Amino acid sequence: MNTVTLDLEHAHQPGTTVMGIDEAGRGPLAGPVFAAAVSVPLDVADSLLAGPWAAINDSKKLSEKKRDSLAKIIKFTPSCTWAVASASALEIDQLNILRATHLAMRRAALALAEALAGPNFEPQTTNHEPRTTPFAILVDGLAVPSLPFPSQNVVKGDAKSLFIAAASILAKTSRDAYCVEMDAKYPGYGFAVHKGYPTAAHFEALNRLGPCPEHRQSFGPVAEAIFFRGGR
Repeated sequence: MNTVTLDLEHAHQPGTTVMGIDEAGRGPLAGPVFAAAVSVPLDVADSLLAGPWAAINDSKKLSEKKRDSLAKIIKFTPSCTWAVASASALEIDQLNILRATHLAMRRAALALAEALAGPNFEPQTTNHEPRTTPFAILVDGLAVPSLPFPSQNVVKGDAKSLFIAAASILAKTSRDAYCVEMDAKYPGYGFAVHKGYPTAAHFEALNRLGPCPEHRQSFGPVAEAIFFRGGR
């Protein structure tokens, strides 16, 4: 049963531009972490939920084929503004996965705001600064202090908020597409199949081939593979 609604979006003041944000790729051993931001004018969002967006749900509850289909619908909805951003494997190693995820989310939020307001708007450093802004964020999971606009975190928000669910689909499909590119660039690891997650096949390839430049060296299994191969 689809539990996604627009209740959280409509709780905001009239005139507010609400964006939903979610991430994909915190758990894999390789590749960037992705984040997506999605916004639709609230006066047309209800008709989308009742129509072409009716099947939008938490990306984890959808098949790959359904996610790809819905991603196209979201991207080509005329009233929808969206953005996808990422933080690289190197940034994950430098910052840690949580901070890199927050960085990707911030980048997605700023990219969407720039698409709506133009390049001359001035974002906040954090969402705690007292500053008037037309933007508000619904973000999946725990609070993200580094977001550039006032935000509300929603635990399991990708199963509750239409905008967060749409963002979860774009983040997941964008990362999956990147993994297909990784597979072509670094054959033998199976990235197109396991998408960088710690599966048995991935462990076998990692032990056989050693890490590639897209592997997250700060993650335990990758660090162990580097150690046992003499630091190479």
